[in-house]
Amino acid sequence: MPTIGRVEKRIFKVEGVKVKFMLNGRNVRSDKEILTQYGIKRMLKNSASVSDLIRIRLKPLFPGFDFIVLKNDGHQASGQTKLATVRDTFLEN
Repeated sequence: MPTIGRVEKRIFKVEGVKVKFMLNGRNVRSDKEILTQYGIKRMLKNSASVSDLIRIRLKPLFPGFDFIVLKNDGHQASGQTKLATVRDTFLEN
């Protein structure tokens, strides 16, 4: 079974954004095993928002978890932020 850490890396590879799994308001340890790997092959459109990513892709695949999306500086991206904006923060360095 994959671990949370491996799934987070896979999401970054596909979507180009850092995602943290949350449970009851706390970050889930990266060594915790999970049943499902992130099987999506293509990134969501740049015009989609952070909340779209969570609602369309993450919640259906990983029910019971909450998610935060981080920018490259480690700050949380708000829900209305476009994915293109968040992805660009990883390209600036």
